[in-house]
This record gives sequence, structure tokens and C-alpha cells, in this order.
Amino acid sequence: MPHLLPKKHIHTQNITHYIILLLLIITIVTSSTPEDPIKCSSKNSNCTIKNSYGEFPDRSICHAMEVSYPKSEEELIAVVADATKMRRKMKVATRFSHSMPKLACPQDNGLLISTNYLNRTLIVDESSMTITVESGVTLRQLINDAAKVGLALPYAPYWWGLTIGGLMSTGAHGSSLWGLGSSVHDHVIQLRIVTPGDAKEGFAKVRTLGNGNPELEAAKVSLGVLGVISQVTFKLQPMFKRSITFLEKSDSDLGREAPKFGLEHEFGDITWYPGQQKALYRIDDRVPVSTPGNGLNDFSGFRSRPSLILALIRNTEEDQESRNDADGKCIDGKLTTSLLKSASYGYTNNGIVFINYPIIGYQNRLQASGSCLDSTKDGTCPWDYRVKGQFFHQTTVSIGLSKVMNFIEDVQKLVAIEPKALCVLDLYNGVLMRYVKASSAYLGNQEDAIDFDITYFRNKDPLVPRLYEDILEEIEQIGVFKYGGLPHWGKNRNVAFEGVIKKYKNASNFLRVKDAYDPMGLFSSEWTDQILGLRGGITIDKEGCALEGLCICSKDIHCAPIKGYFCREGKVYKDARVCTRIVKGEFA
Repeated sequence: MPHLLPKKHIHTQNITHYIILLLLIITIVTSSTPEDPIKCSSKNSNCTIKNSYGEFPDRSICHAMEVSYPKSEEELIAVVADATKMRRKMKVATRFSHSMPKLACPQDNGLLISTNYLNRTLIVDESSMTITVESGVTLRQLINDAAKVGLALPYAPYWWGLTIGGLMSTGAHGSSLWGLGSSVHDHVIQLRIVTPGDAKEGFAKVRTLGNGNPELEAAKVSLGVLGVISQVTFKLQPMFKRSITFLEKSDSDLGREAPKFGLEHEFGDITWYPGQQKALYRIDDRVPVSTPGNGLNDFSGFRSRPSLILALIRNTEEDQESRNDADGKCIDGKLTTSLLKSASYGYTNNGIVFINYPIIGYQNRLQASGSCLDSTKDGTCPWDYRVKGQFFHQTTVSIGLSKVMNFIEDVQKLVAIEPKALCVLDLYNGVLMRYVKASSAYLGNQEDAIDFDITYFRNKDPLVPRLYEDILEEIEQIGVFKYGGLPHWGKNRNVAFEGVIKKYKNASNFLRVKDAYDPMGLFSSEWTDQILGLRGGITIDKEGCALEGLCICSKDIHCAPIKGYFCREGKVYKDARVCTRIVKGEFA
């Protein structure tokens, strides 16, 4: 049993946490703009790169000999040409560096090419309903520039602090099975990519890939290993409105309802709270532009927060972890979800207040948010590593619709065995379930699926286990291995990528294009070679490796035996190997 504080202490602690959470949701402050993820000891040389969370999955420090900031395609060509001539390794870095895996980590102190200044919208063509942007343009800029002429990108991720090159390279998506589906790359009709060239080509080559060119299907989700995307053209739609209503239900029939729900509502998604046995259905559909309403999405989790409040929340969570306080987690989880519900999750009917459902508004005001990017003083995005705030793992896996019911039922079986185990997810607003359609991209979704986005506590000390470590590891292995789920390229721990390339029927086509575009592997690294199956597996075998998802445990030392965590089989999926807490005196 977890060690608990006296009841009086628990009560006081939770009232305090309630007040903090309330402030966290309603406080409006200015924020500190996220800094450049690249830091150099001298001007543009001797550099390191981090992601926006401050740590890559293996906590390695990524060094670069130099960074270049091209401001045009011409400058980009010159940068690639010079590096190719010298056979230097290269990696592309984005403005905010939101990918968790080491996609931007150069090898052998190579060259970083930042798209920070490739940030122009080049053409918005109303007659053809297309927009052409440079790859460093953010999703927010694209949405807003299209809206100025009455056009809309039909589907997008919910966080607008992604660059176009970054979100395409990792297969980022919204939620829809309708039309071409929710993956942004499937709405690309042309792109330009700068790749290494031979001496006759000046050591760099600009390739223009349009619809009908099979090589576009490689470049749509490129993982940054083909070259540098310079420009992208999207097919847009006339501006439209959406109607959104949130409906909370029991999760007892979620396994049966989830595969159908995405076919019934164009933009629908589900937020699942397995520990509370609840599911929040977002009934979200297109409505005529004449429908009254000017709703706004300012999602609570993407708002700027004072660093003091972020630190108080984190301290509470760390304290609960250190005491194995499952009851405290469950109480705070319910408080969090209750307050989010009372704040309508950050949605308003008119940009100021929430009145009632449905929320009706224009696509550009509802499809994404991220107000914490706007900045000046002591507030910031909740995960900003410069302050003590959120620090987490993410397991994000797409499960084919035909297997979704079984996956959900397996998770529910784990909840029945350990009812408090998944309260930890409620502090991160549960499990986000988004619909993703099969894609023509070689490394895109292979079938219609639901993407399960699971966010949970990560310790600052990599050798310290989490509360209910085994349950979350088992869910990860159930999704990735038992049901063959596809990991999101821009998220996940290392174990989710083990053997991943074998799950893509067009992997050989992708590798063929890769060899043609970059025969010397200048845009490759050890990590990308591992996930593409070009060298050994991605597992790292060392003490405590399973705690961080660097390995699947096969011996106790991969867990934390000194802290009572041993490698054992799963509770539902017996093929799983997970780090289980064995209380002294229990059968081990």
C-alpha cells in the first residue's frame, strides 16, 4: 500500500492544490517567448541543441560544430552545397524544436541548419485555393494568412507552435477520417526540397515534387533524412464554421463506440479518463458560414502560466511520487478534470466568455491554439525547461480501427486490477484519442486508426521509477507490440521505435528515395539509421534503462531493484516485461 499523509494533511494539501489549479486555469499573464533551442558558445559555432522539453529520450546532449540560419532558398542552397562539398553531416532544426526523439541531433559535431528565418508566406492564390509557404512558417501563421483571404486549412494539429517543415517531417495531424484525412501532409500538392548534389550540380540540388510524382510520397513524411524542405504548397478550402459540443459519458462502451464516432463527426475526438471510467466526446462538425457564432479555442493546457504556480504544481506531483501517494494523485486528478470542465477547456462562445454549447466559430479560430507562445514577462508554456514545470513522457500510438476495441478493453482490464494506477493521466488531461486516416505517404499511417496520446510524469532523475511504472509500460507494449501500433514520429520513448520500419509496406520505396537524394547519408545520424533498420536496434542496455523507455527490461537491473522495482511479466499482456514494484514481504 502507498504511504499516505495523515488525513488532515491530505485535506489541507488538496484544498491548496485546488486553489493552485484554479489559478492555473483562469490566470491570464504575459509570457516568456520560448528561446532558440540552439545555443552556441561563440557566434554560430560550438553549439548544442535541445528540444522544447529540455531533454531527448536518452538525455544525451546533442553537439554541433556550427549552425547556419539561411534567410532564403538561395542561401539554403549555398549552405547545403558547402556542407556537401566538405562531406559534413547536417540536420535541420526548427523554431521551437517540439519533437521528442533525436531527429534534429547531428552526428560527429556536424552542421545544424535552422529554418528560423525561412518564415515567409510566399503566395496565397484565392482562385486556385492554394497557399505556398517557406518551411519555417508556423502553423499559426499559415492559418492566419489563409484566413485573411477567406481560405482555411481543413485539418491541423491542435498546437499551433509547429513549423510546417517540422510537422510534415513527423506526420503531425489533427482528428478526422473524412476527405483526405487529418494528416497535414496529405493536403500538400507540391513541395521543394534541397538535397545534396554532385559537382556538376554545384553540390546541391533543388527538387520540385508535385502531385503524381511518387517521390512526393517519400518527402511528405521525411524524418529530415532526405534534405531540407524549403517550400510547401497546400490545397485549401473556402473558410467554414464548426459547431463543437463536449459530452461526458461512461467509458463502459468506449471500445464499441470509439471506432464509429470518427465516422459520424468530421472533427470529432475523444478524451478518455480511464481511471475515472469516463470519456469526453467532442461532437464537432462543419456548419454553414451563416450560422451565428464567433467561438474561440484558447485551450487551457496551452496558456501561459506563472513560473511560481508551475513550480508549486510540479512540487506537489514530485512529493506524491516520492511517497507513492496514489490517493493524492486520484484526488488531484479529479480536481484537474473538474476545473477544466468548468472552464469549458478554454473554449469561449465569443472570444471572451463561455455561455453554452454548442460553440460555433470560424475554422481558423477553433482548429488550433497556443497562446503561451505570446510573451514578455514571468509566464511561459507549462513545459518550458527554463523553469520548474511539467516534465513528462509521451506514448503516442496509432491503433488500427479493427483493433481499437481490444486495446481499450485491455487497458480497462488493467484499471480493474489496479483502480488507482491511471489517475496519474488525469493530471495531464487523460488520453487524447484522435482519428487518423490511411495515408499515401510511405511513412504515413498504414490504415484508418485512432491515435492514443498518453502523457505522464517523468522524473528528473532517470534512475528513479514512477508510481505504477509497470502499468504504463504494459500499456505502451500492448499498443506497440500486441496490436502493432505505429508510434508518432515526433513523440514517444525509444522502445516504441524498436523494429518500427517493418510496419510500413512502402519502407523499401522510402529507402530507395533516401539513397537517391542523399547517397552519402549526410542528413542521416546513428539514431535515424537505427529506426530505419539500417544498423543495430535502438535499445540501450544499461542500469535503469527500462525506466526511461531505453529498453524493455529483461533483468532486474534494468529497473530499480534497490528501490523495490523488479522486471516481471505484464498483468494482462503476459508477453510484456515491465518494472513492477514488489513491496517487502510480497511474493516476488
